[in-house]
Amino acid sequence: MEMERINENTIRVLIGNDDLDKRGITVLDLLGNHKQIESFFYSILEEVDKDHQFQNNDAVTFQVLPNQNGLELFISKDVNMSDDDEPLLGSGDDHEKHDQVSKYISEHGTSNKPENDKKTNDEFGHQKRTVILEFDDLNDFVALAKALRLENGTSDLYLFNDKYYLKLELFSNDPVDMVVTDEVAIANEYGKKTTVTEDVLNEYGQHIMENSALELSRYYFK
Repeated sequence: MEMERINENTIRVLIGNDDLDKRGITVLDLLGNHKQIESFFYSILEEVDKDHQFQNNDAVTFQVLPNQNGLELFISKDVNMSDDDEPLLGSGDDHEKHDQVSKYISEHGTSNKPENDKKTNDEFGHQKRTVILEFDDLNDFVALAKALRLENGTSDLYLFNDKYYLKLELFSNDPVDMVVTDEVAIANEYGKKTTVTEDVLNEYGQHIMENSALELSRYYFK
């Protein structure tokens, strides 16, 4: 395990597959159990934070990026976080966190017409279609990862309120792209539409896999 101090408020930890094996932890364990995720992250924090600058901070957050060699974990403390803010994996009991998430949803929230399947154009006029799907079970997402191979796009996996969410960003130069249409159709066979928005996921969801969630899942869950 390697630790790097990015700045006074952020620690970067590289946790290799060998380190995970020694702890009896697999990537599947971490993705499938929210409590185990939190416990594991805090055990790592205790090991690397020798001077207790982060452990004694009430606003500690974690971001994990799985890769083929293990995990890349970023531990941050927000010295400017107000009393009204709560990190997803930080201080406070579950009831307090649930209230804060509910407050955020009510303010930014979920509308009757959520933007969980929207089309936009970038500065070059390329089409981008963003789709968000919800999974009750991790196995449903793993099944999708085995069935769907994106031709031109990114995939991000989030954990939020004990459910998994996949954000697909699909790119095309053709206003009517049958490849993108087929990719969305396949994704809809395994996931379901959701009222949870991208803003809610970014604010309160645990970002488990970034940019290449489908590819990483095929690697881990062969």
